[in-house]
Amino acid sequence: MDEIREWIRSRNPSLTGDIGEDDDLIEARLIDSLDFLDFVYLLEEISGSPIDLQQLSVDDFRTLGRIRKRFLPAE
Repeated sequence: MDEIREWIRSRNPSLTGDIGEDDDLIEARLIDSLDFLDFVYLLEEISGSPIDLQQLSVDDFRTLGRIRKRFLPAE
């Protein structure tokens, strides 16, 4: 999750404080449509698995907790 937090921070330099597991990343505009494909590529790289864009919902990316559950292997 550290790599994901770093990616979000790199695109939101004015962001202060921590990014919590349940913070709404979409509503807070921490991930926007312009960065979405880059974010999917990052998740593919971290997980080691391709992501089928046809099977996605915006809610899959809403919080760090949902991202962890949907895309990252159990630790």
